[in-house]
Amino acid sequence: MRVGSAFIEDTFAEAFGMCGARVTITAASEKWAIEAARAATGFGTSIIGCGVEAGIEAVATSTPDGRPGVHCLFFTVSAEDMEKQLIARVGQAVMTCPTTACYNGLPGAEKRVNIGGRLRFFGDGYQSSKVLDGRRFWRIPVMEGEFLVEEEFGVARGVGGGNFIVMAGSSSLALRAAEVAVEAMREVPGVILPFPGGVVRSGSRVGSRYAFLRASTNAAMCPTLRGRVSGTQVPEGVNSVLEIVMDGLSLDSVVEATRIGVTSACMDGIQAVTAGNYGGKLGKYHIHLRQVLE
Repeated sequence: MRVGSAFIEDTFAEAFGMCGARVTITAASEKWAIEAARAATGFGTSIIGCGVEAGIEAVATSTPDGRPGVHCLFFTVSAEDMEKQLIARVGQAVMTCPTTACYNGLPGAEKRVNIGGRLRFFGDGYQSSKVLDGRRFWRIPVMEGEFLVEEEFGVARGVGGGNFIVMAGSSSLALRAAEVAVEAMREVPGVILPFPGGVVRSGSRVGSRYAFLRASTNAAMCPTLRGRVSGTQVPEGVNSVLEIVMDGLSLDSVVEATRIGVTSACMDGIQAVTAGNYGGKLGKYHIHLRQVLE
């Protein structure tokens, strides 16, 4: 199959089941809500090295307190890990940011983790709470005023590790195609692209020749190693390879983001689009590129 000049490899992205949470951050202005959101989701690119994958989902069109706000998504391997990550990130990056408040963005989720109920102790006994429509909110006194945070946050089943890979003859063309794809994919609800700018240049493989490393560079996808490694997957003429990784609150949202992303990335001159997988042995979700595009 071809889309424009790009050959679409007959392969699939191998994705995994994860736990997902949506955190809605509000503030006196969109500027401060985004500041808090960027800090809270920072260093959240990969479960392997960060313990969480996180990103800004969208600017909120409505919020519980009617102020400007931002939706953030977080993905972990367990609800226990989610609680640890959200306590740390809401406590250090949202509560510290001027004028912010923090709300559960998945009130219908069956599983819940206790965030505000733990952060309340920062109030040193001066904290107070109120229950509205069955949801408890904590008011924690801070130097600027009060930090409002919901007690429990919902945790839903999510999908992590959706991906596709763009191959081009030059780094400028590959980057431009990735940028266009990312811009289009950010419009899909329930999806985040956790890496910087949504793009990965250092895709990895599981394992390493060094026993102390869990992952190492994807040598088969490195153009500079085309003549040095057996089983290279970089065609002649390709000098730059970029990967786009996505997490979503549902398989449908990840599939839709893949469709939009691949279609957008297939600019004139792009040589190929492929996807990363582990032979289907590790992840329960297989997103076949050609099926997605049909």
